[in-house]
Amino acid sequence: ANQCRWLGGLEAPKNAAADDHILAQESKDAELAKKAQEQELMEHDMEEASQIFNSLFSTRRPKDGFAGLSSACKSIVKGSVAGAVSLVAQPIAGAQADGVKGFFGGLATGVASAVALPVTGIAVGAYQIARGVGNSAEAVKASKQGMQWDHEKREWIFYYLDKEKEELDKLEAEKNAGKTASGEAASADTAERKVKDRAYYDLLNVSTNATAGEIKKAYYKEARKVHPDKCPNDPEAAGKFQALGHAYQTLSNEQTRAAYDKNGPAETGNADAAVMNEIDPYVFFAVMFGSTLVEPYIGELWIATTADTVMKDAVSQQQMMSEEENLERMQEEADDIAGKVAMAEEAKLKQRKREVKIAMNMRTRIEPYMDGSVAEDLFVLGCQEEAEKIAKGSFGATFLVTIGTALQLEADEFLGFQKSFMGVDGHMTRMKKRANSVQSNFKIVSSGLKAASAGRKVYKEVESAQQKVVQAREQETLKAASAAVEGTATEKTAEEISKEEKEKEETDAAQAALAAAKIEESIPAILELAWAVNVRDISRTLRKVCKKLFSDASVSVEERQKRAVAVRIMGKEFFNVGKEAGGTMPIKTDTGDIKARAEVAVMTTMAKAQGQEVSEEDTEDLIRQAKTQAAAEAELNKEKEQETPQK
Repeated sequence: ANQCRWLGGLEAPKNAAADDHILAQESKDAELAKKAQEQELMEHDMEEASQIFNSLFSTRRPKDGFAGLSSACKSIVKGSVAGAVSLVAQPIAGAQADGVKGFFGGLATGVASAVALPVTGIAVGAYQIARGVGNSAEAVKASKQGMQWDHEKREWIFYYLDKEKEELDKLEAEKNAGKTASGEAASADTAERKVKDRAYYDLLNVSTNATAGEIKKAYYKEARKVHPDKCPNDPEAAGKFQALGHAYQTLSNEQTRAAYDKNGPAETGNADAAVMNEIDPYVFFAVMFGSTLVEPYIGELWIATTADTVMKDAVSQQQMMSEEENLERMQEEADDIAGKVAMAEEAKLKQRKREVKIAMNMRTRIEPYMDGSVAEDLFVLGCQEEAEKIAKGSFGATFLVTIGTALQLEADEFLGFQKSFMGVDGHMTRMKKRANSVQSNFKIVSSGLKAASAGRKVYKEVESAQQKVVQAREQETLKAASAAVEGTATEKTAEEISKEEKEKEETDAAQAALAAAKIEESIPAILELAWAVNVRDISRTLRKVCKKLFSDASVSVEERQKRAVAVRIMGKEFFNVGKEAGGTMPIKTDTGDIKARAEVAVMTTMAKAQGQEVSEEDTEDLIRQAKTQAAAEAELNKEKEQETPQK
């Protein structure tokens, strides 16, 4: 027993020592964990501070001395503004947190920040200027070699136009391959999808699970069979061809196909939506602004691309609103947000493709001048003839002046930097470009205000007229109710009821006519805004197009300079012809012409949607006919109005 007690006494000290060791180890581990956490928090704070510092002060590598000076000015201004804001904000924040004591503490901090931040801005600015000056020699050398400054990587690179075209083609092929693969995978899942109506699929002889490529292939195959030119003896060929075109137009668009699969053909009451789905914004605006002849130099207008995006988004929203409330709605909204982000990326890619396509077109256009197969005087003559042809079209003179101005400025800037002493001429042209840009932006703002004012005026006048009609009808209803209560009401005859209904219809028709007339009054302001947007869009696009042409490293610097000379010749001739045709004057806002163009634009888009070919000459003839008919109808209505008082 004593031995056991003695052994137990030895065991107790051992356990105590072990516990002390464990506690010491745990304390050490906790201390190490705390230090690691503090280190992590410090690194996080340093990262946040670095981000704030970089956002507040311009610290990116400057291209040259001018870029360094610009960066320095930004840093100094930002530092001064931040210091002034801190001087005001810190005392207020301190007072809210800790009263008077906090106010004075915040004041001290604010004063320190008001001194430190501007000084830091000056120091960063001096550093950026030094970096810019140090990089100037490299910038001059790289510029002479025809290299371009990559604003993302902050380094000089060689640019190749054909290489970018190949990259875009590869992206497009991958995108189409992805869509085809997903469609084929869907086709493999089941032979047929269940849809509300399959008449359009049967017209094209395709499965309800057919991919976009299969639908397109089937359309061309079936169209050959029923084309009116191929079937001159079939009186129903035109109708079959039109029905086939309508089916293809519906199934070739993702939104309209989804709506058709779910709801079947559009009902008569929903004809407006069906028409909207068949309108191609690119065709519509090409007819509206007569941009077909200048498309090689401006591509697809931004306003058309934006309209296409808005229309697709509207159709998508309409489909979502028509669906029943369910648990999948939140997922659909999340997908919608992701879709909008994807559409923004797609818009950037589309604009990039537009610029490359225009650059390739212009390179082809000036190639005879570049290789010497056409002398300069003949090249000038060719540009003049092309410009004169463009000037004959609607808004052609305005297009010529806009394109000509942009091409001349871009060419003069490039040649100025390449050939003048220290690039003085280039800097002068750049200042002129900036002045034009400011003027263009001001034009958009002023035109936007005019359009908004005109829109508000139309809305108020139409609403006021409608309210008067509503009030008059309410008074009639109150009189009838009062007569019924007093017992003085008499039963109306069928003739009186018919007369009231006719008067109501006439009143509604008058309201519709008033609304249409007021909207017509606002058309000139809307057109002015659209043209202001077009001018800026064309100028910005051609700036990037010319940069691609003049920085293409596939040719020597001398060849690029010759390209700039050719582009300047083209710009000069376009501008001169456009100016003589009145392109520098304000756009004529003929409401009748605008209405006629809009009507023909809709007709053209509908015709092309059904597979019909409509040329530029056809649309201009239709516009002239529409204007003549509108003028005749207006004259007839005027004569009727004059005859009415006499009766």
